[in-house]
Amino acid sequence: MRFSKMDSYKTGIFSEILACAYLILHGFRIVRRRYITGRYTNRAEIDIIAQRRNLIVFIEVKHRKTINAAWDAITTPQIRRLRAAAETYLIEKHWHGDSRFDVIIVHGFHIKWIKNAF
Repeated sequence: MRFSKMDSYKTGIFSEILACAYLILHGFRIVRRRYITGRYTNRAEIDIIAQRRNLIVFIEVKHRKTINAAWDAITTPQIRRLRAAAETYLIEKHWHGDSRFDVIIVHGFHIKWIKNAF
């Protein structure tokens, strides 16, 4: 499968599936994909929510040609929206464990997992 032949939506979906498989291989359970809260209220979509024991991880997945390009695609306003969406999720679920925000960058078929990214 060549990424150049896929449109950005399909590439994004494929990258999220690849990231989910990677997380499962590392002992996480996928709790939710594409979590959206507060449509039209300046909130964001969290690509993946995963759990391992007493830890919930909110994951932003980016597919770019380079790691630097992926980092550049994550803006400060986006980070604020993602954090607000994560807080809403934790409140809804009455979560009292640990949580963090990670980024998984997919470039080609390579995966770079940045823990505690923001």
